Amino acid sequence: MEYEVVLPAAGSGKRMGAGQNKLFLQLAEKPILIHTLNVFEADVNCTGIWLAVKPEERLFIEALLAQYNITKVKGLPAGGEERQHSVHSCIKEMSNVNIVLVHDAARPFITHGIIERLASTAFVKGAAIAGVRAKDTMKKVRDGVITETVDRESLWMIQTPQAFRFDLLAEAEDVAEKVGFLGTDEAMLVERLGHEVHIVESSYENVKMTTKEDLIFGEAILASRKS
Repeated sequence: MEYEVVLPAAGSGKRMGAGQNKLFLQLAEKPILIHTLNVFEADVNCTGIWLAVKPEERLFIEALLAQYNITKVKGLPAGGEERQHSVHSCIKEMSNVNIVLVHDAARPFITHGIIERLASTAFVKGAAIAGVRAKDTMKKVRDGVITETVDRESLWMIQTPQAFRFDLLAEAEDVAEKVGFLGTDEAMLVERLGHEVHIVESSYENVKMTTKEDLIFGEAILASRKS
């Protein structure tokens, strides 16, 4: 199932404490961003990549794309203050797209198999997101006191990619912008339209590089895959 993918890449990486865009940090001697881009560059079903970037980082990112021979990038629109704004800026420039994926640029370990299941489910159902089942005991806490132990059988930890029929996500983004609603992810915007969002089971390896500890996990995953 062919698709195009949006990668918001205009974040600051404050939780990483790197003093720069965390996507430029090295993971096995390559920037995190390049690891993620390589996944989609190598996927025959990916027909285009859109990167929402900071204007001041555009030239540097263009140099990285040339250095690592990334050829599928169709545009680098200016990213917004929030992730939702960055995604919308890409959506506004896209055309003739059937299925669109939105993926965290800092999740470099997504696999082609999971991507294929997401795109196929979105084609049939309209919306599908990646997630894994909660493994730990989950509790609700208020003012430092446990108020309830939650049945984890119905709980999922949500990841990306999130996949949608393009017209559905475009409508959801437009409506959110019109009413000034800011969601936590694209699925939330689609849910507000009353549309069902389906879950596709992903992998616990599909971690997001958010803190310095995540870089250690990332190196271990790469070493494991290499061996």
